[in-house]
Amino acid sequence: MKNFFKTIIRGIVKGAIYIYCKIVYRMKVVGKENIPKKGQIIICGNHKSFLDPPLIEVTCGRYTRFLAKEELTKSKFLAFLGKVFDAILVKKDSKEVKALKESLQTLKNGDCLALFPEGTRNGIAKGEKVKDGAAFFAVRSGAKVIPCGIKGGKKGDWKVTITYGKPLDFSQYKGTKDKEILDKITNEIMENILQLAK
Repeated sequence: MKNFFKTIIRGIVKGAIYIYCKIVYRMKVVGKENIPKKGQIIICGNHKSFLDPPLIEVTCGRYTRFLAKEELTKSKFLAFLGKVFDAILVKKDSKEVKALKESLQTLKNGDCLALFPEGTRNGIAKGEKVKDGAAFFAVRSGAKVIPCGIKGGKKGDWKVTITYGKPLDFSQYKGTKDKEILDKITNEIMENILQLAK
């Protein structure tokens, strides 16, 4: 019964966010057909603002679990959203085993995992090193990666466009722990994201 009510609340919240983004940001979605309707996938986007996770959540058409920093729960509103959308909380700069297991189980269940390789908002602009989490999950699970570019949503350019690219398949590297290969995959994912965000 608890899950039943959570599903209803999730539907209401998603509807409200979708309407809000349509009216305020004139949201446009491109390439949704690139997202498989079934099976494990990893959605990776650029991270510009607090709006990015809700944008992906309401436009991808899949049950999606986000990897999110544990510090976000300090905000009651963000903590509420995290609970409603079954976010997987990660401690900062920590490869917490619980979060890793939960993420891999999400993919094993045939669901969608979403994360931002930049690790923080505007990470690349801040000179942050792109994280290899997406590459790690891709090679461990065999899941395809859907790159996602988000543009707009700022002063002088309020209209938001969210573009989903074609799936990236790294199954030939499944099971590898080679750091060079993980870095190569990470760079390819990020290049695709940045191209879509132009």
